[in-house]
Amino acid sequence: MNSLHLKSFTRCKRKAWLDFKGKKSYEVWSPHKAIDKINQFQIFSEFCNGEIYTGLKACENGYQGVIGLKIKGNLFQNINAEIRPQLLVKTKGKSKWGQYKYLPAVYKLGHKTTKEHLFDLAFSSMLLESFQESKIEKGLIISNFGGKVNVEEIYLNKKLRKKVLNVLLSLNACLEGFMPEITQDRKKCTICSWQNFCDKEAKENGYLTDIDGIGSKTASLLITNGISDTQSLASYSEKKLGDKLSKLNYQMYEKASLFVKQAQAYISEEPHRIINKNDTNDLLKKICSGFFIFDIESNPDNKHEFLYGFLKINNLSIKKEDHIYKPLLNLKNNKQESYRKIIEILSSEKQWPVLHYGETEKIAIINIAKNLNFSHEEIDLLASRFIDLHTLIRKSWILPLKNYGLKTVSNWLGFEWMQKNVSGSKALYWWIQYQITENEIFLKKIIQYNKDDCLATLQIAEYLIKNQLKKN
Repeated sequence: MNSLHLKSFTRCKRKAWLDFKGKKSYEVWSPHKAIDKINQFQIFSEFCNGEIYTGLKACENGYQGVIGLKIKGNLFQNINAEIRPQLLVKTKGKSKWGQYKYLPAVYKLGHKTTKEHLFDLAFSSMLLESFQESKIEKGLIISNFGGKVNVEEIYLNKKLRKKVLNVLLSLNACLEGFMPEITQDRKKCTICSWQNFCDKEAKENGYLTDIDGIGSKTASLLITNGISDTQSLASYSEKKLGDKLSKLNYQMYEKASLFVKQAQAYISEEPHRIINKNDTNDLLKKICSGFFIFDIESNPDNKHEFLYGFLKINNLSIKKEDHIYKPLLNLKNNKQESYRKIIEILSSEKQWPVLHYGETEKIAIINIAKNLNFSHEEIDLLASRFIDLHTLIRKSWILPLKNYGLKTVSNWLGFEWMQKNVSGSKALYWWIQYQITENEIFLKKIIQYNKDDCLATLQIAEYLIKNQLKKN
């Protein structure tokens, strides 16, 4: 076992097992890992003033920062282990190489220090101590927020080391045993490279967390009340479930009905219309003279929106390829120019609504308007033009899907992206690559992806309108 297995095990036992024994053909490449590695190297490089080298020779030469080192050893009870420290940082002391030694360091995204960080440092210290023949009292957690590199010192005391030893024993037993059950907390699965593999099994076995709105806590509550899978939920009385949840002081009487209907739709693979809603009627009226579709690509960690995409729809009867698409690149050193161009586009058709999917786009435009010193009245008028199709479709339909994300809904409607296995995180990965290499290929990929996002949003709008016309 190694430090990567420990990291996975801390998040999900099944992931650790699959990383160790799973068929690699079932694993999907995750851009999150690649982005994490790039960010990690950039921050480590800044922390070590660019003095980062690879492997054992770097330790022997006493360089400030060392990466890419693998250290193997017998941990305890004949358990063979391997550590792959994210970074080793040179400090004062004594080791087999001379009057210096190394401390383990890990990268942290954001403010929160987790068990994952602490366990990684403690595990690394155990094998590193014997390898460099020097005691390690502390490890470092390096992060980058507030525009500067931050360093947190973690003292690796006996209590923490003992806790990690117990976790390592559990990890070893896990890796030697059968594949663990799928985790109840499926929110963690969104960035996992094994997600598709587990999703297939979860659907076949009727996991409750596959139903939109049901997390691990709600699933446990339902199981306690005798509802163990999607099939039993779909056949359950809405009123009876509402009564049960209400008795437990659970503010979910109305949601009980939604859970049952969502399970029914999921199993039957048929959508269910929510009656007495006039939202799509309103949409039909607003878009009749034309509208924009707006989609953003961003780096949420840096709070940087790097691409704004506009699709101009004069008439829905026009072929999709004839709609005018306008991408606007937002470089950090030229933000004001980008902002002015966005307002210019929106002002070119002042009466047109702006369709988007999710709240990000509307929030971004309000922030841009504030940055350009718009009055409160101007901001309110601009914000009133925005129509969130994500909210609208949830109010109008219960779809046979596990979530209502843009990809999930538009794929169900038959939309296909020009590039395979794309996502917002992959677009971010391409953006980072473009910044590093200045290769236009990455920029073209991002623009094509954003255009497809706009067209996918259009397909959802067309679905809502078509079904509203049927009703009328």
